[in-house]
Amino acid sequence: MSWFRARFSCHDVYELSGEALARRGFKLLLADLDNTLVPYGVPLPDERLEAWRDDLSCHGVTLFILSNNRHESRPRIFAEGLGVPYIGHAGKPRPSSFLRAMEQQGVAREQTAIVGDQVFTDVLGGNLAGVSAILVEPIRLAGNPGRYLRYAAELPFRLLSKRGERI
Repeated sequence: MSWFRARFSCHDVYELSGEALARRGFKLLLADLDNTLVPYGVPLPDERLEAWRDDLSCHGVTLFILSNNRHESRPRIFAEGLGVPYIGHAGKPRPSSFLRAMEQQGVAREQTAIVGDQVFTDVLGGNLAGVSAILVEPIRLAGNPGRYLRYAAELPFRLLSKRGERI
């Protein structure tokens, strides 16, 4: 197994239904915030994201935001608006925040998945923590030249991940 390969890949979070996640035994879905759930800077969830959260919940899957954002208020305000638990300044890819989220929710590693748009934080962190990693395409690259470089470096692992299982 490559530490940088996601077990699953899809275009965006909306391809992940609560039914499909529950069928695979997942009870906790850790989710990166920026460029995974919403574009950078979007302050609050929209109705589509709320409906997706509700679908997960109806199938017994808890959505939990795991964000590396260094500003404590960003993930807190967004998570409160969505009505889900969160850990901000998570320090991904270090597994400590993944483990803390699982402990808070009372679930095991095999019942947990992480969905994110970055290989070197979300996928690597999920693999280091022993949870299933789901790689999505970034919502928007515009605005930060560093993102282009990071995504270019991730390209071989993105291609490898696309050959993984479908959810």
